[in-house]
Amino acid sequence: MLFTQNIILENHTALLRPMQETDLPGLSEIAYEPEIWRLTTSAISNEDELKAYIQTALNDRNKEFRYPFTITDKQSGRIAGSTSLANISVNDGRVEIGWTWLGKDFRGTGLNKACKFLLLQYAFETLDFYRVEFKTDVLNTRSQRAMEKIGAKRDGVLRGHMLMPDGRRRDSVYYSILKPEWDGIKNSIFKEFI
Repeated sequence: MLFTQNIILENHTALLRPMQETDLPGLSEIAYEPEIWRLTTSAISNEDELKAYIQTALNDRNKEFRYPFTITDKQSGRIAGSTSLANISVNDGRVEIGWTWLGKDFRGTGLNKACKFLLLQYAFETLDFYRVEFKTDVLNTRSQRAMEKIGAKRDGVLRGHMLMPDGRRRDSVYYSILKPEWDGIKNSIFKEFI
């Protein structure tokens, strides 16, 4: 099924391909900026932590929990970050898009929007899922604004949901897009990609 496939998604802006161990050098060029990890459940500041992050992502794929992608910015040809499909429930027609991070040179360039379009299109049009969900730290207002800009609706807050590396209990905000909403969102918010 999904986890055994070599999924490659691309448009004129972004290339998403399965993460692999050989991505370490490219990810090393962008991953050690503290701001990337400030409101995430990971903390990466050196090569050993990045290697562990990649290995966890690959193990998650083997366990059929998460399908991690490496993001390449097609304008520069550089590795720009990572994103994943996860928490897949085929029976419920549900998937989460998350674990997304970009190097500072790639934030605010439209690359994240291009990636979200590819993943949403794949989830709704190839997998034929009904619900795509996103979650973020309640403190991460930039991420929440980004989700709202792509048409996601706020579902609610799970209190004390996750333990952060610094010991803080994170409240997670959930957002979603439903299949009946996709055509309208695709033809308005993502019209530059169709």
